[in-house]
Amino acid sequence: MRVLVTGGAGYIGSHTCIELLNNGYDIVVMDNYSNSSPEVLKIVEKLTKKTFPVYECDMLDYDGFEKIFEENKIDAVIHFAGLKAVGESVEKPLEYYHNNLTGTLNLLRLMRKYKVYQLVFSSSATVYGMNNKAPFKEDMPLSTTNPYGSTKLMIENILKDVCFADKNFKVALLRYFNPIGAHQSGLIGENPNGIPNNLMPYIMKVAVGKLECLSVFGNDYPTPDGTGVRDYIHVCDLANGHLKALEKLPHIEGAEAYNLGTGKGSSVLDVVHAFEKASGKKVNYKIAPRRAGDIAVCYADVSKAKKELGWEAKYSLDDMCRDNWNFIKNNS
Repeated sequence: MRVLVTGGAGYIGSHTCIELLNNGYDIVVMDNYSNSSPEVLKIVEKLTKKTFPVYECDMLDYDGFEKIFEENKIDAVIHFAGLKAVGESVEKPLEYYHNNLTGTLNLLRLMRKYKVYQLVFSSSATVYGMNNKAPFKEDMPLSTTNPYGSTKLMIENILKDVCFADKNFKVALLRYFNPIGAHQSGLIGENPNGIPNNLMPYIMKVAVGKLECLSVFGNDYPTPDGTGVRDYIHVCDLANGHLKALEKLPHIEGAEAYNLGTGKGSSVLDVVHAFEKASGKKVNYKIAPRRAGDIAVCYADVSKAKKELGWEAKYSLDDMCRDNWNFIKNNS
């Protein structure tokens, strides 16, 4: 089976490529490298001892995109490609809507044209909005608080409509919680350019002295230590979730949503202290005002993924921090 992985050089995409190759799938990777590097794919080849076609292409380039379908017999698609920073999406909503929606529409037009009907979509827990109480279940009402989240929810709705109109389409909507961690080799992980948007890369840059101090946004939430609680999941567990979703696709009717998380919440300070324990480094932090749109507690109900996909997370927060520190030691 040959799987097209859009955004395959990215943080989650590259780990999923390793999982697919190690489990006997053929892959074709497409990426525009706007937030990744082609070097990562060389490491994927080194770790798996397998080669695969790679296309440097933007989702908005329909003709370039079509060339991938013309030159390869694609059986299924895992769709990671998209802009993904919440804060940036508030500042640049047009760019986010254009890129994420138009790019996905181009993909769906090509899938229909080339009769590729199986899709795993990279969605997000942001679609649960501000008004649900944790743990979040797949059948809860959905809403969003920023343009990034809105693109995920709009794409979910588009995919449901496509599946309703054409019964050939089978789609798994994977709602990620908070991916951290790195490959056990220490060779690939999350290492964004500039000032990171996510907690763990920020902690790592403080630990190695590249940034002075972590801002903890709010310590007056109704949580055990007052800081926000999130469901952190190891990126390798997340990658395995895509494999399980791919295996399930032939048996799905229409579009089905699955939460990928651990089902447990950890606070910001829990993560800071676990990283200090794993690394032996002090992580300087200061308390800052709450951010608009942040909720106090966010974690998954993962019973549906366990029951229907046969998947559950294996790695602990300590494992995630250990693997992150191993990665940053090799790459700082």
